[in-house]
Amino acid sequence: MPEAEEVDVVINEKDLRIDTFCSGGKGGQSVNTTYSAVRLTHLPTNTVVSCQDERSQLKNMAKAMTVLRSRLLEKAQAEKDAAEASLRKNQVGSGDRSEKIRTYNFPQGRVTDHRVNVTIHQLDAFMQGLIEPVLEPLRAAFEAERLQQLGA
Repeated sequence: MPEAEEVDVVINEKDLRIDTFCSGGKGGQSVNTTYSAVRLTHLPTNTVVSCQDERSQLKNMAKAMTVLRSRLLEKAQAEKDAAEASLRKNQVGSGDRSEKIRTYNFPQGRVTDHRVNVTIHQLDAFMQGLIEPVLEPLRAAFEAERLQQLGA
């Protein structure tokens, strides 16, 4: 688990619920008499961290804050990675036949670009490099999509 510094994850005091309780387990006379164990609950994410390793409540609080920061950083990183993976998957697609970009029909001398539904009947010229009849509608569609994304 990555260890987060204070500058990596900022936690507001009002977002925390701090509970203190008696430590459990072996430890002698002071186990059931001192409230040295700490439970931190981050209210916005409902993440709970408890620590009862040390004898001091302050040390347990510091350890619990470190663990909480690490968990919040890990959760934020996972959300970011999931968003990037989703975006990448949408850009790549599945590779199915239904996602074809262009069809070249040599017997009829036809090229069809399925992204903008443009068909030209000059396959020989297209293969020689005259691709402007297909590029212009693609540019227009790309600009329209980009403007729609910026406006939304």
